[in-house]
Amino acid sequence: MKATNAREIVKLLLVKENLSISKLALMLSTEQKKIYQQTLSAKLINGTLKFNEMLDICNVLGYEIEFNKINNSTDSK
Repeated sequence: MKATNAREIVKLLLVKENLSISKLALMLSTEQKKIYQQTLSAKLINGTLKFNEMLDICNVLGYEIEFNKINNSTDSK
């Protein structure tokens, strides 16, 4: 199954890592900036998570984002 949005990706990662959204929010929080579970959940539900926030999530969970070019069969030879 391919995830089609940030919410699905984060949910898959949390299941893989056996973590809750609350624990993720705690892991993302720093002394300078507190991340609340409710805020994180709302961003995922509303589709308003920023790319840099997704990078932070991946980083704290030990993952990276990779881009792969799609091969189109209609490309010229």
